[in-house]
This record gives sequence, C-alpha cells and structure tokens, in this order.
Amino acid sequence: MSDKNGAAKPGRNGAAKPDVEALRAEIKRTRTELGETVQALAAKADVKARARQQVEQTKQRVMAQAAEVGDRVRGAAHQAGGRARSAAEQAGSGDGASGAGSLVRRRVVPASLVLAGAVALVGVILIVRGSRR
Repeated sequence: MSDKNGAAKPGRNGAAKPDVEALRAEIKRTRTELGETVQALAAKADVKARARQQVEQTKQRVMAQAAEVGDRVRGAAHQAGGRARSAAEQAGSGDGASGAGSLVRRRVVPASLVLAGAVALVGVILIVRGSRR
C-alpha cells in the first residue's frame, strides 16, 4: 500500500490515497463536530437547567410587563390629578362653593393612593401568574 518511506501509492483508479495529515485533519474536525453535538444533547437533557432558564425568562417578562403597566397607571393618575385640580379650581372660584372645592382637593390624595394600590395589585397578580407557568 505504501512504500517504506511513507509515500502513498496510487489506488486502483490511479488516484493517490489521502495522506496522513489530511486524515488527521478530518479526524480532528469530526471530533470537534461530535463534541459540539454531545454538548447540545446534554443541554437538552438537563431538565433542571432548562426549567431554571424558563423561570428566569418568565420573571424578566413579568417584570417588564409590570413596569409597563405601572408607567401607564402613573400616566393615568397624573392626568386624573390634573383634571381633579382643574375641577377644584373651578369649584373654588365659583359663586360661594368653596366647600365643594376643598372637598375635591381632599379626595385627590386618596384617589392617587387607590391607583397606587391598583398598580401593586396588578403587579402581584402578574408575578403569581408567571410563577405558576
């Protein structure tokens, strides 16, 4: 098959057989591909790690949704506060209805507290729903 000096002899069809270096390179490439395949299969088989990753992704998604809802509620509360202030000003500057104006002003703080409570409730619900999945 080969001479004693290591030179390749031509095969049956006249082509030279692959040299040792080419075979070693092919073996190295095959080992690398096999190692990557084994790592991918091991990652798929690691149920605990996949579950942890899924929980982390769900946590991040819920946190993002809670922040978005909080921003929306804060914006709505800001608008409602502005409307309440303008209503209080109108009621206070009216013909002797200063009692109504002070009543509206006193109710602005509890309304904002109710909105903050609603935001907290929505956040808790989203977190609980996310942890069940």
